[in-house]
Amino acid sequence: MPRRDAHLCPGDPRERRDGDPREDLRAGSGHDGSSALKVGVISDTHDRLPTFRRAISLFERLKLAAVFHAGDYIAPFAAQLIHADRLAAPLHCVYGNNDGEREGLKALLPGIQDGPLRIELGGRKIVMHHFIDWLKPDDMKGADVVITGHTHQVVNEMSNSTLVLNPGECCGWVSDRCTVAILDLEGLSAEIVEVHE
Repeated sequence: MPRRDAHLCPGDPRERRDGDPREDLRAGSGHDGSSALKVGVISDTHDRLPTFRRAISLFERLKLAAVFHAGDYIAPFAAQLIHADRLAAPLHCVYGNNDGEREGLKALLPGIQDGPLRIELGGRKIVMHHFIDWLKPDDMKGADVVITGHTHQVVNEMSNSTLVLNPGECCGWVSDRCTVAILDLEGLSAEIVEVHE
């Protein structure tokens, strides 16, 4: 049966708050000090800069292989926190439905695109779109991981052999939970991390 981490109780081992020193999220698991097969996943930042900064700080501390943003930055000033000059890891990003100032976002995030974005990383096929309902079955064909956002609700479940991951909302405006995910590509699993102010 698929698991939906939106219903986790405090203290569930699949969820933690930023700053929890659990070994499985520590930096330095790769041979060069990086977390070679772990990536950060974030969505729905909605201009809430304090939690966005905290998420980026977490990603930098963990020395992740890449960062995925599933859309809804909202304004270009928010995207300044994650552009290539400030983020050490490669960034993969798509527009969300509320990202109206596309030219400003594109100027800061040259790789941003409409979904679906398809990429292979660590031997895994990853598909990302802002809203899962906008994906067609063919878009997800052969994907090991499907990353989405939009609903502001955490989804972290296996569907057949595909991990479906929505990190929830970094902004916390709807659920009052500011969350991101750390995706382990080798183990094909994700952990939800709270990044409250």
